[in-house]
Amino acid sequence: MRLIEPDILGILGRYWGYTAFRPMQREIIDSVLAGRDTLGLLPTGGGKSITFQVPAMAVDGLTVVVTPLISLMKDQADNLAGRGIRAYYLHSGMTPRESRLAFDKCRLGKAKILYLSPERLQNQRFRAQLRQLPVAIIVVDEAHCISQWGHDFRPSYLRIAELRELFPDAPVLALTASATPQVVDDITRQLHFRQPHGEFRLSFTRKNISYIVRHCDFKEPQLLRVLGGVPGTAIVYTRSRRRTREIAEFLKANGISADYYHAGLSPEDKDSRQNAWKEGRARVMVATNAFGMGIDKPDVRAVVHADLPSSLEEYYQEAGRAGRDGNHSFAVILATKGDRRVLSKRVADSFPPKGYIRETYHNLCVWFDVAMGEGEGMVRDFDLSSYCERFRASAAMTRSALSILSRSGYIDYEEEPHTRSRLMMTVDRRALYDLELDHAADELLQTVLRTYTGIFADYEYIDEAKLAARTGMSLQRVYETLVRLGKMKVISFVPHRSTPIVVFQQPRQPREDVVLPKEVYENRRRQMELRIEAMKNFVFNDGECRVEGMLRYFGEESAGECGTCDVCRSRQARGPQVVSNEEADRIILHIVSQLPEGRPISYICQAGGIPREQLLDRLRVLADEGRVTLTPDFRVIAKND
Repeated sequence: MRLIEPDILGILGRYWGYTAFRPMQREIIDSVLAGRDTLGLLPTGGGKSITFQVPAMAVDGLTVVVTPLISLMKDQADNLAGRGIRAYYLHSGMTPRESRLAFDKCRLGKAKILYLSPERLQNQRFRAQLRQLPVAIIVVDEAHCISQWGHDFRPSYLRIAELRELFPDAPVLALTASATPQVVDDITRQLHFRQPHGEFRLSFTRKNISYIVRHCDFKEPQLLRVLGGVPGTAIVYTRSRRRTREIAEFLKANGISADYYHAGLSPEDKDSRQNAWKEGRARVMVATNAFGMGIDKPDVRAVVHADLPSSLEEYYQEAGRAGRDGNHSFAVILATKGDRRVLSKRVADSFPPKGYIRETYHNLCVWFDVAMGEGEGMVRDFDLSSYCERFRASAAMTRSALSILSRSGYIDYEEEPHTRSRLMMTVDRRALYDLELDHAADELLQTVLRTYTGIFADYEYIDEAKLAARTGMSLQRVYETLVRLGKMKVISFVPHRSTPIVVFQQPRQPREDVVLPKEVYENRRRQMELRIEAMKNFVFNDGECRVEGMLRYFGEESAGECGTCDVCRSRQARGPQVVSNEEADRIILHIVSQLPEGRPISYICQAGGIPREQLLDRLRVLADEGRVTLTPDFRVIAKND
């Protein structure tokens, strides 16, 4: 790896306008430029992108970034282009022409960064083509996806290690916002990190965020109280598209400016709503987890979870979008008693019976008329509702089955591939004069040429509504004319896509031969169960500081109680209540002996009225004496004599 620009701070200022790095960014960059494999754990908002974008501009060659976030790779490539940095991307939803163009730009040294979806690495021919690229640095974004213990494991990530064989001199930079110690170890092992390697992490502690859980019977009135008590911009997270709209309308009806956002919206709607929120025209954004990736709004004062996430990793990333400016902010969870049951049900919903999954694969092949031994590389639009109607299948279970089949390497299922229309000229400027076009086609083409100046060199996103307004045509006529110009080979036109797609990753197999690997099914199911229990404990254990519980989960030692979460504030209001050790032991043993499966620590703390520190101390003593057993999911079981 050859440095062409050693002035790292100069690069930061020239392209980003910053005069200093954020904490840990410079250490990660220096480690990569020294040629060491490097792991960076930076919380949400910690500036992960800078740690590979700056080195990319300092070295001679191409930086390849493997990321599962297709929408984010597009946004980052566009953002880099605006800074004068040449960046391209490759993913399964692109046309062959688009892919060839992007690949050739990288091969000829006309790009500094290439974003790559991990699914592309599953194609043997594509991996062989990669040898032609001048790769200097390999970056693995969302690196927890490579670990079967991670909350979003993807088998396609396991192919990343093969890039090391293609480019043995290129250092690997693995980045993630949240990972347990077990996941960290797995990342370095799966990526074949060379020793010594660099490992840099920021504390998961966000001292300016107060973590609050509000237990309630009805969430909407509690949400009004939270937003009424915390002025400023807010995000409200929910888990269904329908709920985003309902809650936004509820807030507006109560005098709070709000809008909603989910992956099913058109790209234009997403952009307009996101901009309205960023510019303060909408105070609250009610959204699914599709909202937030790559959005760097520093003054979010509150992040409210109206529905519980399935893991502390998800919660930490979403809650971390509050207070990026360093000012005091709140992360609030609204929880009802029924949320325990809702969390538990997600495990069964996410892992249907294996027979159901194999039947889904068989039905999918029948649906698309794929012959046995055929279909590898086939890309098809997929109408989930029509499929479920024909095969009398559950939509939720089918989604989960398709996800597991994707992780097992049989298909690639992209449920929300919303892409904007894009266009490139396929004739040169001189040939335009020789074209024989009717009035409508000529007028539209001239408008396109005036509006989008770079279309002779590359694909550009276009806005059909803007073209319709400028030409006086209807949207339908604009679309039909662009399709006609495409058939005439004047342009290459890729219409926007709003339907899910299925990509067959291998030839069709008999349903009885469909193998669901243990690491994809059994192991992941068990890991999800553990993450669900940890989430339950965080929300319903009102006897432990929220921050201390979260830090322990991520393997970080706490410096003491945070003093600002709802548990700490409640304890400060109550003051210490002294209980003798003998009395505490008697209370603990009485409570846990009532059920064979014992009781959660949170229940003992609430029911027994024992101060938290004393309770934990007595539990350790009782465990050492063999009178109780402490389980990994924070339950206490009485031992019978």
